[in-house]
Amino acid sequence: MSKSNVIATDNLVASERRGVSWRTYLTLTKPKVVALMILTALVGMCLAVPGALPLKATVLGLSGIALMAGSAAAFNHLIDRRIDAIMARTHKRPLPSGDLSATRVFVFATAIGVLGFVVLAGGVNWLTAWLTFASLLGYAVVYTLYLKRATPQNIVIAGIAGAMPPLLGWTAVTGDLHANAWLLVMIIFIWTPPHFWALAIHRREDYAKADIPMLPVTHGIAYTKTSILLYTILLALVCLMPALVGMTGLIYLAGSTLLSTGFIYYAWKLKYACDDKTAIETFKFSIIHLMLLFVVLLVDHYLPL
Repeated sequence: MSKSNVIATDNLVASERRGVSWRTYLTLTKPKVVALMILTALVGMCLAVPGALPLKATVLGLSGIALMAGSAAAFNHLIDRRIDAIMARTHKRPLPSGDLSATRVFVFATAIGVLGFVVLAGGVNWLTAWLTFASLLGYAVVYTLYLKRATPQNIVIAGIAGAMPPLLGWTAVTGDLHANAWLLVMIIFIWTPPHFWALAIHRREDYAKADIPMLPVTHGIAYTKTSILLYTILLALVCLMPALVGMTGLIYLAGSTLLSTGFIYYAWKLKYACDDKTAIETFKFSIIHLMLLFVVLLVDHYLPL
């Protein structure tokens, strides 16, 4: 047994003796990521109905989506525990650090996933329950277990799984797969590659060490920077579509244009005027971009101009 495995085993035994904090289990669910997903799901709900949201469908819908998203994140921790132990960004996560055993994580992930499905199926509707389950499988199994290790286009192909929350929110309150909801999905789908590739550039050595074929590892940093810039331009065009089809008004048009300009600026700087911090700054701005974009969608919906 290697020294690192001995240390992890000792840490696991010690943690199980002293008990594990609920915060450790919360970490498994990637709460910041889930919070952003819930925001987009809530906006999907709000845009789906002209007036007040139905209380039951809203509360149970957001709860079920959050539980199943947290389950997918926990399964991601479980499947990626070997990779996480190698990478500097993730080696302190509960599994590689020895705070939790694989069995505990599996039980926890399964339990909250089943609970989330029951909440959606019993309290909302079957369509939302099965769509959320499909998203869980897409992220936890198709992406984490296969695509992540198989192709540098992993995040492009699997991006649809993470882009589903606005549609899930929409179906939770309407039971309908409306075209406007798919527009919101398309925005997140196109947003995902430049968001993740910026982080991959910043952590290129980590991914190379873990033998994960992320785009900067397989095609080089220069190629990835060009791809990020092109995707941000495409994203700007896609972000205009809700305004072009009459789904939104002038507030959204102005806000999305400003945010898209900011994202393109960061991508341009990453390509042509990069320093050591530009990649991670681009990654951080991409999160702000998506969060504010959906806030602007919400403001535009209730204050139409």
